Amino acid sequence: MWGMILGALFLGGILSVAYLSGRFAKFSLIRRAAKEKKGVCRAVGFGIVVLLLAGLCAFLGTISGMIAVIHLVAIWLLCSGIGRLVKRKREWKKADDVIGICALAITAIYLTCGWFLAHHVWRTEYVIDTEKQVEPFRIVMFADSHIGTTFHKEGFAKQVAAMQSEHPDAVVIVGDFVDDDTSKEDMLAACQALGTLETTYGVYYVSGNHDRGYYGPEYRGYSGEELFEELEKNHVTVLQDETVLLGGSFYLIGRRDRFEGQRATMDELVSELDPQKFSIVLDHQPYDYDAQEKAGVDLVLSGHTHGGQLFPFHRMGQWLGVDAKSYGQEQRGKTNFIVTSGISDWAIQFKTGCKSEYVVIDVK
Repeated sequence: MWGMILGALFLGGILSVAYLSGRFAKFSLIRRAAKEKKGVCRAVGFGIVVLLLAGLCAFLGTISGMIAVIHLVAIWLLCSGIGRLVKRKREWKKADDVIGICALAITAIYLTCGWFLAHHVWRTEYVIDTEKQVEPFRIVMFADSHIGTTFHKEGFAKQVAAMQSEHPDAVVIVGDFVDDDTSKEDMLAACQALGTLETTYGVYYVSGNHDRGYYGPEYRGYSGEELFEELEKNHVTVLQDETVLLGGSFYLIGRRDRFEGQRATMDELVSELDPQKFSIVLDHQPYDYDAQEKAGVDLVLSGHTHGGQLFPFHRMGQWLGVDAKSYGQEQRGKTNFIVTSGISDWAIQFKTGCKSEYVVIDVK
């Protein structure tokens, strides 16, 4: 899937450069400077686009820079369509200039909002009502922190302080705590920040697809196992197809990430559990919904999707069947499912179909 996405992004980038070169070449200022020579206008337009793309990639990263340019193309096409409708009704001598300026301004405003939605963290609350006899229980969940992407160690420490202010009974980390590019310094500091949390029953973690690192320990200076050890040093319980009982009424079932290969089935994980107790599954990827509903667990918490990331493709994972759900809460039978958009981001620096968040869940 990622190969298809990156391939489409590369192709889109090439087509975007070609399209925008022609649009910039039509600006009246460029035409006058080139004395209406089409070849010169196109060359100048191409140069402007190349410089724009290079600047965006340098500032935002290659993937985000390409996405910004593709957004500019989409908005420019929309403005051009509106411009054609206006030109049919009245003469408009500087239509190309106005359309281009509007496209640039709208794109800048839109992506600035997307930047803010990705880099600012909101609080999202859910209430789960159960017929089981349990005391009120508050969970704070976060996923996809990808430390070092939208915040480093200081920024993460601020989010930990915000989560502490919720007075949680338990904090759960549902995968992708670090990224492939998270430095060892940031990883160590982030683990230490988690060690400051004060909860009733502790802090629990399950791994995501990025936590072990795709490029080996040499690339970022530590392995997945070293990450787990550092979490444990800071009083975070790492669950890998393991179950713990909290307060006599709540099971916490932590699953290995499905990309890690062989992992226990839901039937195996719940086979010896008391069905009268409330069961919470931590599973990074929202994929195994049918088996989880069949197993009769009460609540499943996931991340991974980043809330679908970009409008209008924010439900693409569901449409393609890659994810059972892209974002939010859903109930199937007696099982509640919650997918968070994540507290941070990955290579894409914008969220236009959602916003960054940590999640507070009250079970009553």
